[in-house]
Amino acid sequence: MCLVLVALSSHPEYPLIVAANRDEFYDRPTASAEYWSDAPAVLGGRDLKAGGTWLGVDRQGRFAAVTNYRQGEREQPAPRSRGLLVSDYLTGKVGTEEYLERVQRDAGLYNGFNLIAGDASGLCYYSNREGSLRSLGPGVYGLSNHLLDTPWPKVAATKSAFGAILSRGGAELADDLLALLADRDRANDDQLPSTGIGLEWERLLSSAFIVSDAYGTRSSTVVLVGRDGSMVFVERSFGQQGRAAGERRFEIGGILVAQARLQR
Repeated sequence: MCLVLVALSSHPEYPLIVAANRDEFYDRPTASAEYWSDAPAVLGGRDLKAGGTWLGVDRQGRFAAVTNYRQGEREQPAPRSRGLLVSDYLTGKVGTEEYLERVQRDAGLYNGFNLIAGDASGLCYYSNREGSLRSLGPGVYGLSNHLLDTPWPKVAATKSAFGAILSRGGAELADDLLALLADRDRANDDQLPSTGIGLEWERLLSSAFIVSDAYGTRSSTVVLVGRDGSMVFVERSFGQQGRAAGERRFEIGGILVAQARLQR
């Protein structure tokens, strides 16, 4: 996943709001969002190659998401997939800070990553390229493939628009956030970061929603956690050149009963 926007205690109805795009090669096998057969309390998509996930929630309202850290040169395969950082948290029983402290100790088992985890009462962030554990207070945060709130063009632009949507509120919040995640506008060359991947790739990756033949945005996800513990989880899936491949919506109420709708 290459873009995660988070609002913590910044909306009158939803103390936790997440809007995120997962970018990946189209040939990497993936399952759309669903409750996991081997962990029924966990809801999210799944990487069918390594078994983890890029973003997920559980029935207790916990949330986690991971992004890769872009550093130009190709890293050698690591002992563990970064997607397991999310799945291990959501299927485990330890608290958020304890879990991230454990991740910090084992940071060398993974290639470069950013991890956000927690719930509506508080979130923590850790990157094994920064090395320190951060506790996040109320506010709006943006994350791509560098450290949290690094002002890359798409992070700065979408974070600003994200905040504006939150100030408007309204019943169509999830759809407004999905529209934000669908922005295909690329940054001007003079705004692009230099991460060692070449100008053409910097251009391609500068939009919130990425489109190409081989690599691009595979899914857009919005999570709304209400003050009463209810949750709305929406995932839109995409194929090559950004073609829509389906939508799944889950609503979790006070009795934690899920409903899903798949549109094609």
